[in-house]
Amino acid sequence: MDSISKYFSSLTDKQIEQFAALYGLYVDWNSKINVISRKDIENLYLHHVLHSLAIAKVLKFKSGSTVMDVGCGGGFPGIPLAIMFPQVHFHLIDSIGKKIKVCTEVSAALGLQNVSCRHARVEEEKGRFDFVVSRAVMPLSDLVRLTKKNIISEQKNALPNGLICLKGGELAHEIQPVKNKASLYNVSDWFDEEFFKTKKAVYVPL
Repeated sequence: MDSISKYFSSLTDKQIEQFAALYGLYVDWNSKINVISRKDIENLYLHHVLHSLAIAKVLKFKSGSTVMDVGCGGGFPGIPLAIMFPQVHFHLIDSIGKKIKVCTEVSAALGLQNVSCRHARVEEEKGRFDFVVSRAVMPLSDLVRLTKKNIISEQKNALPNGLICLKGGELAHEIQPVKNKASLYNVSDWFDEEFFKTKKAVYVPL
């Protein structure tokens, strides 16, 4: 939890309370439905929550924005972002039903009114949003191809509507098809822990 306060100093009491509640909720749900590696649950805040919040460093979503989290797994990056941006609606989708159950239950326990969850493949989702976010769910070119139908044309944010995703490792080959319009960010420019040295955020306007 300290790692969140370190980089986001203007959290409200309610946000601090919600972020603090995440650990107990995920330990409990992870014992029933394995959505985070058993060895990694101790690193929940650094490896999952703070990593998700790197998207908040790329763009501060304006009030009234809508965001779809594709392949949300147990709720990352969608749930930490929903806590960070309570005036933004986050729609979490995943093709694995038990993962969506965890997202639904964690969101309800936190009292998040700005989250909806759906068990579906991204190909089936017809809703349209300002942005799509994801965390290492599929190759970038596939993500662009499958989600451009879900982006609305009306703009309200500082960046044109599109895709913001979190990736790790060498991305030169993966980014090749969209390199002329993509922006690449080093997460280590924002967060100084060793874990983030190879982590990237990629923004692609769609």
